[in-house]
Amino acid sequence: MTGARLTAVPTAVRGLRRVLVWAAGLAVLCVSVAVAITIGSADIGGGDVWSVVAAHLGWGQAELTPIRDGIVWNLRLPRTLLAAVCGAGLAVCGAVMQSLLRNPLADPFVLGVSSGASTGAVLVVVLGAGGGVVSVAGGAFLGAVCSFALVLLLSHVLGGAMDRVVLSGVAAMQLFSALTSFVVMTAADAETTRGVLFWLLGSLSGAEWTDVWVCLAVLAVALVVCLGQARALDAFAFGQDAAASLGVSVARTRLVLLCVTALLTAALVSSAGAIGFVGLVLPHAARALAGPGHVRLLPVTALTGAVFMVWVDTLARTVLDPQEVPVGVVTSLIGVPAFVLVLYRTRSPR
Repeated sequence: MTGARLTAVPTAVRGLRRVLVWAAGLAVLCVSVAVAITIGSADIGGGDVWSVVAAHLGWGQAELTPIRDGIVWNLRLPRTLLAAVCGAGLAVCGAVMQSLLRNPLADPFVLGVSSGASTGAVLVVVLGAGGGVVSVAGGAFLGAVCSFALVLLLSHVLGGAMDRVVLSGVAAMQLFSALTSFVVMTAADAETTRGVLFWLLGSLSGAEWTDVWVCLAVLAVALVVCLGQARALDAFAFGQDAAASLGVSVARTRLVLLCVTALLTAALVSSAGAIGFVGLVLPHAARALAGPGHVRLLPVTALTGAVFMVWVDTLARTVLDPQEVPVGVVTSLIGVPAFVLVLYRTRSPR
């Protein structure tokens, strides 16, 4: 009886600690979103933000002019929320793929999904594919799905091992990047080329509420699926043979998780463009906070990625105001040093 009590106490302490970490992360995220909305050329305070949000939720009446109300509700709030969703989604995809592939340098774009999405978007913008029925986001999503389907086909033909999946992703990435460059260089005018290239580098400037809700819904479903496979992901850390000996259906689990991460990445890229290094760097930071267990790791990774992207987007739209820097440029400037640090820490001893 005493032993059972001693076992229950540490378990309760760990559960309480987990709840406190999640609560602290949510609080930091909410404060980050609220503060980020107030930063910009228009002078808007925290009280103004709350007034606008409360008014649109039916809890009161906004005291701001229609223009300032529109700046908060139609411009800054959906953009900041989409940044949080994209950061959370890309970071979760990175954490899952690094565990699934047993590669600390894996990220969501290793499957070529980003390149496929870029090709789909370019075909819609430059060549008018879809006859006006398919939007840029829709074209990007279809391109991402086609790219992932090609990766699955190639990896199956080549044997289906995890290293074959990675190599197939690299091949698909190069193929679709070449197609994108060819279409842009041969069929687009200078203005269209500039707009496409800006989108390819990652941009949240066109964020709308529809993008927020769609990406949030896909993120929620993906996070639930990945949390449901948390124990399987823990087992994959010891290798596929060890996972199979622990009762994990290796092939089915791998296919489900690869499909979920690919579709989540496709949804995010179709709304925000190609944003690199988030899925590579943030999972390592989250592991330092939460440890390797995926039940704890995945929520902390999502919160860490969300907070990171909120501030990256704020920096991107204000550092050279009124000119905007592509979000992907900022994440790369931050991510490259972090990438070098990861390489250094994972180097083989001499």
